[in-house]
Amino acid sequence: MHIHILGICGTFMGGLAALAREAGHRVTGCDANVYPPMSTQLEALGIELIEGFGAEQLNLKPDLFVIGNVVTRSSEGRFPLMEAILDAGLPYTSGPQWLAEHVLQGRHVLAVAGTHGKTTTTSMLAWILEHAGLNPGFLVGGVPQNFNVSARLGTVKPGAPFVIEADEYDTAFFDKRSKFVHYRPRTAVLNNLEYDHADIFPDLAAIETQFHHLVRTVPPSGRLVVNAREEALQRVLQRGCWSEVQRFGARKEEPGTLRARGEPSAFDVLRGALKVARVEWELAGEHNQLNALAAMAAAEHLGVTPEQAAAALAVFKNVRRRLELRGEAGGVKVYDDFAHHPTAIRTTVNGLRRRIAPSERILAVFEPRSNTMKLGTMKAQLPWALEEVDLAFCNQAGLGWDAAEALLPMGEQAQVHEGVDALVAAIVKAARPGDHVLCMSNGGFGGIHEKLLAALA
Repeated sequence: MHIHILGICGTFMGGLAALAREAGHRVTGCDANVYPPMSTQLEALGIELIEGFGAEQLNLKPDLFVIGNVVTRSSEGRFPLMEAILDAGLPYTSGPQWLAEHVLQGRHVLAVAGTHGKTTTTSMLAWILEHAGLNPGFLVGGVPQNFNVSARLGTVKPGAPFVIEADEYDTAFFDKRSKFVHYRPRTAVLNNLEYDHADIFPDLAAIETQFHHLVRTVPPSGRLVVNAREEALQRVLQRGCWSEVQRFGARKEEPGTLRARGEPSAFDVLRGALKVARVEWELAGEHNQLNALAAMAAAEHLGVTPEQAAAALAVFKNVRRRLELRGEAGGVKVYDDFAHHPTAIRTTVNGLRRRIAPSERILAVFEPRSNTMKLGTMKAQLPWALEEVDLAFCNQAGLGWDAAEALLPMGEQAQVHEGVDALVAAIVKAARPGDHVLCMSNGGFGGIHEKLLAALA
């Protein structure tokens, strides 16, 4: 089959393209601003990339067009190829639908859902299964460093495991259900649930409804792995649950629930009062401790014991762009992190704070880049998110709201600048040896990491 993918350079669609190519399909694709690293990864797989969404791509005559959710019906003519596909009555489908029908069918799907930690937990779970010799397939919205690829088929046979990052964002312009309802998992991780994606969801209750749609797809022999701390997830289950539930993360002893005792970098895993494993690893932060418990509980559904899972986590390397040290110059360390929601910013800062000496400073640099943050929906939470930093620097460029006003409660602790170059100049002026500069964005942040290291040097 020849498939042509619209929006191929997104992490999900790029991973899908890699899976399709590995499965023996001919794959071509297009996107706006085709750029590395995804473009070079795809070209290395023999996938032809086309710049833009021109209607002339109909001449490729693929068997099927796979439509990414970057594509919309646009009166401004941004996607003439989509309009031409519709006019000609040609076959098209969404990425999640194609994946469900051509890759996931018959597999034991383990889907990892949640507002935060999906990529990391998916990577942990895939690595635990790999370490146990199960050769899982996976599709991750990042690059797990234990694998150095974001997707692979693994063992292709009925019942073989496939681990997928299960996003609640909508599927395509013609399918407004969350992506994850297509995956029909046998094991579903519900890691946490907060309000996000203000561009498509009016409130938290709307997201809870989508999560319950996911719960409805899990078979009676399946397992739901649920964060015991999250009230929103308890409300989801109260709407109806037809599968086994394994809870994790309780703050005190609860029968059957997996919980942690100890620091996030070295902790015992307990089921009720019984110690079942001990994890000692490179990662920091309570959020990663919870991610580990979720991954262990999911892997156990496939027969991997907590002890086996702990041995895998001892050699687990985090996903790229998760507190990733990009370099050091002038005695200042510069990190890259994907955090963009206030809760993720707060937990990332806390994770770094736990790793460094009390006398060392954290300089947090962030851009409100996600659709939710651009709308200003969560601007009031930013001072809370940045409580543990010594100095905060915000990029005002492209915002329709006043970041300086939102950060007023932080006083002189916060600075707001227009554009990356102005940010770099301000940070270099404030930084001193021993500092940790934490750059947070769900985009490339204008190459700020390299610019900072060059300027600090």
